Amino acid sequence: MGLDIVEIERARSILDRFGDQALQRFLTGDERAYVTSRADPAPYFAVRVAAKEAAYKALQSLPGMRAVGWQDLEVARLPDGRPQLRLRGLAASLPPEYELLLSLTHTHVAAAAVVVLSKISPS
Repeated sequence: MGLDIVEIERARSILDRFGDQALQRFLTGDERAYVTSRADPAPYFAVRVAAKEAAYKALQSLPGMRAVGWQDLEVARLPDGRPQLRLRGLAASLPPEYELLLSLTHTHVAAAAVVVLSKISPS
């Protein structure tokens, strides 16, 4: 399991200081489009960074996953609005018997994410 929390003001400071450079480093193209479409992008940026950090922590129990990077994980939304992690690059090599479960939350102060690496039981 991985858990991470990011202060919204810290995320805002990163965006103010580094702008598009930060967006390109931490987010995929689809994530950048979503975050920059919001009136206040800081909470949406913060929660995605928290999700990626939490996923990285959850993946550490598997061999070869220490090199997973920011662009290898993408926070997306299912049609019903629930968040999911899309795995790209190295993360996409997650063995098929595993799945990553994601929960996100944010307030005006902080954004948090929990990721659980779950072994899928055979039906």
